Amino acid sequence: MKNSSAFAFKIIILINIFCLSNIFAQDDFKFEEVKPETVNFSSSRLDSLGDFLEQAGSSSLIILKDGKLLYEWGNTEKKHTIHSIRKALLNSLYGIYIAKGTIDTSMTLKQLQIDDIAPSLSEIEKTATVADLLRSRSGVYHSSAATNEAMLAQMPERGTFKPNEQYVYNNWDFNVLGYILEKATGKSVYDLFYEEIAKPLGMQYANEFVSINAEQDSIPQTDGFYQYAPAKSKYPAYHFRLSARDMALYGQLYLNNGMWNGHTIIPEEWIELSTKPHSVYNPAYGIAYGMLWNVLMPTETRKSKSFYHTGVGIHMLGVYPASGIVLIHRVDSENEYNFNQGDFYKMISLVWNAELKEQQL
Repeated sequence: MKNSSAFAFKIIILINIFCLSNIFAQDDFKFEEVKPETVNFSSSRLDSLGDFLEQAGSSSLIILKDGKLLYEWGNTEKKHTIHSIRKALLNSLYGIYIAKGTIDTSMTLKQLQIDDIAPSLSEIEKTATVADLLRSRSGVYHSSAATNEAMLAQMPERGTFKPNEQYVYNNWDFNVLGYILEKATGKSVYDLFYEEIAKPLGMQYANEFVSINAEQDSIPQTDGFYQYAPAKSKYPAYHFRLSARDMALYGQLYLNNGMWNGHTIIPEEWIELSTKPHSVYNPAYGIAYGMLWNVLMPTETRKSKSFYHTGVGIHMLGVYPASGIVLIHRVDSENEYNFNQGDFYKMISLVWNAELKEQQL
């Protein structure tokens, strides 16, 4: 990001400085229910969706319509690892602390004294900015914790691209963002999420977290865990375990443009900026990456923007502003499961086929 662009980026976010000190924790939130037919959905088609989820091996699913519970299936209070959806959780914390002036997105890795285990970062790699990491365009292709075979297969060689030259979905960027946030605030990612998001929304998230070694330890039953891979990188992945219910609350916060009970939790300007299509990676289907969110762009058949994040291709946190829909899908991927990506796409299709009239997505 050029200096002028970085400056504009900061100004946009800092337009509306807000105070969170008056937001108090509330008791566990309960969604008001709404009958499907009153909001143009079919009860019988939703029943068919439930039959499919049972057969395919889902754990839970929630559909919210305008903040009300349209459909709920499975154990929506059971916590599972959210996998890559952790990046969408980080999005809110960055929005909050950029607006507070705690984080400067134009700062480079060199200025922040960011390096990694050998082979260490080059001088060119160290010119990547916080904004580049937020858009997964750092150009740093160092090994990292929680990087699976699919991610490794599409990872370029070190030095292939300069910072901000190419979008590559890269856990090194995301893991280092967690470190930068913690260093800037003096608090853990988990404490920040608990204080800034979970308590105000009335989540069940209990903020118990531990550290594990990726090569030795199994997934703990805590709400959070740092996953270290010391042979790959000194920066851990930060994993969350959330229920479908808590994820629905999070999605509704974004549908509310960052507002909750009359208070601004996330700046609306940040939500708009971070869900813009900064990097179009699938033009045929109009899919792009923003900042820690995937973006469905308007197309000839899709009249409005929506945004989402998935986990291992089967967990789903989707926000569809024009339709007033939040969609959450979970699988117990901490144990053996049969649900696959083909099932995932069929699940999405069944959700929208349950509508009784066409709506803009």
